[in-house]
Amino acid sequence: MSMLRRIGLALMLALLSLHAAQAQEPAPLAAERPAPQIVLLTFAPGPVYWQRFGHNALLVRDIANGEDRVYNYGIFDFHQKNFFLNFARGQMQYRLAAEPLADTLAQYQYEGRWVHAQELNLDAAQSRELAAFLEWNARPENADYHYDYFVSNCSTRVRDAIDRVTGGQLRRQLAGQPTGVSYRFEATRLISPVLPLFLGMDAVVGGRGDGPIDRWQQSFVPMVLMESVRSARLSAVDGSSRPLLRGEARVLAGGLAEPQHPPSLLAPMALLGLGLAAVLLLLARFRATAAARWSLSGLALTLNLVAGLGGLVLLATWFLTDHWIMWENRNLLLFSPLCLLLLPAWVRQFRAGVVADAGARCISLLVVAGAVLALLLLLLPGAQQNLHWIALWLPVHAAQAWILRRR
Repeated sequence: MSMLRRIGLALMLALLSLHAAQAQEPAPLAAERPAPQIVLLTFAPGPVYWQRFGHNALLVRDIANGEDRVYNYGIFDFHQKNFFLNFARGQMQYRLAAEPLADTLAQYQYEGRWVHAQELNLDAAQSRELAAFLEWNARPENADYHYDYFVSNCSTRVRDAIDRVTGGQLRRQLAGQPTGVSYRFEATRLISPVLPLFLGMDAVVGGRGDGPIDRWQQSFVPMVLMESVRSARLSAVDGSSRPLLRGEARVLAGGLAEPQHPPSLLAPMALLGLGLAAVLLLLARFRATAAARWSLSGLALTLNLVAGLGGLVLLATWFLTDHWIMWENRNLLLFSPLCLLLLPAWVRQFRAGVVADAGARCISLLVVAGAVLALLLLLLPGAQQNLHWIALWLPVHAAQAWILRRR
């Protein structure tokens, strides 16, 4: 017997012992087929960027014949037609697939990620209903669904399936339960070990990602759902209640540490913004020399390309995609597309004695005004949390406007 099959057998034996010791329903009659065993599986974050958010699935085990199927809502295909275009436009198609438990354990053991099993304390009717729903949902004609990382992902689909068979009891307990965090907080903390993606995600998430979310919404994160079901209870018709969980066990060890919060960006970005502004002003002071002039123009061109192209990306995500969490992004006042109009002025700065025209000076002042407006908007209720980006770009834009003002 292979190592993984022994692990799988040990898991089933552990869960079956919990089932036998804690079951609150009478044993089925000999002629009645026993209800399936339903287990919530949660998988640790992994090293690849799309694995950083963790994962989960539902295991349905047929007690009578020992067959098991893991229902996984996280299946996607890089070879899908227009995959990257659909990803960029927020029109991703994921699907539900069923696979044997041994294959699932083999994959996560190979990746070195922990697997946690939690048996759900459903009654026979609920277990049968959930198993039937998952079987129906996994059929090819029903398996595909529109993926949205925050409201329709592997974890929310599992959560909703459990809520469905419990008559909405899970949602009633989690909805309205404050968490003190936002969609931005959860997404950026999980991706924070990958610095470029962390910065990119924080830049493109708009103000809609900063509102407080409750425990129900927060359970789009698989590890949060794992924690949430521990405190949930199910009510019976007679008024009694029981825990949603019958028992739980860690099946595989390993996995990366899960960041508890995203790193603070305010201090490093403020230092970077002030440092870049100081370098620009210093190079401008000595631009009579070719080296300083070329360095100034090269740095300014780079900064304006980054800001201007970044602004075009933010405009595209707002008006051309279904990524609702990126709409109305106030970072557009910082990553301003107007910066692209300043490129000719900075190209001319390579030559000695050339000054910016009135149009370039006016545009640079508009860019600064946009950054100042972004700062003032922080005073409004429900403002987008982008002070760190303001601390980066406001000094840079101000320094460039000061340099271009020279007549």
